[in-house]
This record gives sequence, structure tokens and C-alpha cells, in this order.
Amino acid sequence: MTNQPVFVLGSDLQALEPAAFETEAEFQELLARHPRVLDFGSLADGQPLRLVLVAREMRVPTSAESGSAYWLDHLFVDANGVPTLVEVKRASDTRIRREVVGQMLDYAANGARYWPGALLQRSFEETCVADGRSLEEAYGELLGDRSAEEFWAMVEERLAAGQMRLLFVADRIPLELRAIVEFLNRQMRQTDVYAVELTQYRGDGDLRVLVPRIHGEVATAAKSPSGRRATQRTTWADMDTVIQTRLASETRRIATALLDHAAATGRLEGGTAKYPSMSVYYPVAGRQVPIWTLSLYDNPAKEELAFSFGSITHHLGLEGAAAFAESLPAVPKLAKKLEVQREKGYKGWPSVSLPAIAAEPGAVEGILAAIQQLMDGQEASPDRLDRAVGPQAGRP
Repeated sequence: MTNQPVFVLGSDLQALEPAAFETEAEFQELLARHPRVLDFGSLADGQPLRLVLVAREMRVPTSAESGSAYWLDHLFVDANGVPTLVEVKRASDTRIRREVVGQMLDYAANGARYWPGALLQRSFEETCVADGRSLEEAYGELLGDRSAEEFWAMVEERLAAGQMRLLFVADRIPLELRAIVEFLNRQMRQTDVYAVELTQYRGDGDLRVLVPRIHGEVATAAKSPSGRRATQRTTWADMDTVIQTRLASETRRIATALLDHAAATGRLEGGTAKYPSMSVYYPVAGRQVPIWTLSLYDNPAKEELAFSFGSITHHLGLEGAAAFAESLPAVPKLAKKLEVQREKGYKGWPSVSLPAIAAEPGAVEGILAAIQQLMDGQEASPDRLDRAVGPQAGRP
């Protein structure tokens, strides 16, 4: 920041002098209310970038079980589903030089692991309600022809793949931070890193001028296009390769039964994360409802089935979600998570590993029967169970 004023020319010439933000809270509130000051560049389709606030003081868990957490200043998202993490510091805060970088990397690493799409959707909608903004208006900027569940599932996949923006915002960006930002931007192929210097000028009364300067764009432009991972969706062949080469016989049978049933009665959609994953939409009550996602993680290797209860509740209501939960088989590790979901209104992504399903005889058949019952809208019967678990011939 320099001491040079800026001038506003109206009926008279008025000089506006540089002015620091009085408190960090004032600075944060400004960004939450006016994210346009952070809009720079454009989306992949050439449309201008428009950031929409998901939450202020977004909780970032440090593990799946621990109650400890970090708190990110702001989380935004754009119409392409790319999350933008923002940390705000005033120039007078000495942490703006190096410590803030470690904080931000903690937020990005843990958010990518512990922010499911249903949580982000709930945080966004609660923020809209608190701000007095209608969901129809807010979603109008984001969805296009997608459903809300599809949009937040895409955001979750972006996070898992490391496709995000990290913004350091301050009223003055020191040279040390600028150098770190440019270095990180050159090295991180999936993640873009920027420092935004937001200079404030004050005049008479309430008149203020805000001037953003972006650092890091040169390093972003210098990234090799080939170095950026193209958004590629998991194919059936990708899933089948892992299933046949890595999974034990019983977990292989379970994964195959799930995917065969989905191919025959629902719609499969491949994920875009680094590990193979597929989500399934089933026709329920005249809608295409996302029900589950099968993820074949690596490093470490883990096979997990997660149920999209946030979406199920959204489409079918609390009663429909509760009925589906009660119809699922009593796999101990899943049952504990479903009990938590019952207390919280069925908004999350309770998951269970394939080995845990394999340990319970008839569990996968029970899961498929519960899904078939959900589609039929009736009590499960032996003939429906046969349809749910019998031989399938619908592989893509």
C-alpha cells in the first residue's frame, strides 16, 4: 500500500486517502457481504468468475472421529463447483508472512478429506437463510441444468481431486508471502494459489473505494496445460480393473452385485476424483435420486459404500429417509452411523466398508432389497428380493 491518494471526480475533485481496516472482523464481514471484490479471471467456459459464499468460519475437522477442528475464514464456490478457501489477515498481523501458509494448507488438506457434499450443501443453505437470501436466487447462480445434489457431489469430487483455489487476502501482501504463493502455484498442478491485496481508501462520510490487486496469476498462467489433470470420469472398466485385481473374492462379489444391480435398474455416474468411484441414481417417486456411491480408495487401499442420505431426505422427506434407513440390514458399523444420522435428521453420508458388509451373511442382498423396496414404494417381498439380487445383464 502506498500513501498516494486516489481521486473521485464529480462536481468537485475529492481525494480519498489510504486507510487500514480497523479490525480483522470488519475485513472478514466485508468479504462475506461483497465477494465480488474477489472475482477475477473467468471460468473454463469463458464466463466471468462469480464466487458465492458457502459459509463464514467454516469448521474444518482434523479427523473423522476427533472433535478438534480448525476454522477457515470463508469458503466460497463457483458455478463450476470449484471450492475457494479464503484466509484473511491484516498487514499488522505478523502471521501474514509465513504462518498463514501452513494454516491454509491444513485447511485444504483436511477439508478435502472431511467435507462431504451433504455437509457443504447444508452449510450453504443455512448461510442463505441467515443472510435472508432465498435458495432459489442463490442456486440460480450455480446450478444451470443440474440438481442441487448433483452440484454438491461435484464440489465434493473437486475437493477430493485437489481442484480448488486458495486465496490469501490482506490489505498489504508482503514480499515473503508473494514469493511463497508464486512457488506453490508453480508446484501445485490441481490447486491455484493467489494472494489478493485489497487496499481501502476513505473519503468524506461513508465513501470508500476498494482496489484489489492479484498476485499469483503469472504463475498460474505458466502452469503447463498437460500438467493439469483433465476432468475424467471413472468408467466401468476402471472400476472393474480394481475389483478384479485387488479385491478378495467376497468383497469382489459384493462390489459386482452392487454395480450390476445399478446398471440394470438405475443410472451409473462415474466420479472425477483420483481414485475410482461411481454414484448411482435410482428412479424413486418419479425422480432420479442419488442413493449410494462406491469408492475404491488407494493409499491406503479401502473399499467403501456410502449412502447419500442428504439427497434422499431432500427428495423423499425425513419420513422416507428414515424408512429407508430402517430397511437396511443390521451391519454393526453401519447401524451405529445410521443411529447418528437419525439424531441429526438424515443429512450426511454414512458409509460402510465392503469387508464389513462381507462379514454379515446376506447383507448385500439386504441392501439391494432395501433399494428395490425404495423404488417400488412398497414392502419388500420374496419376488422383489429375487429381482434385487438375481443375475443381472445390464453392464454398460
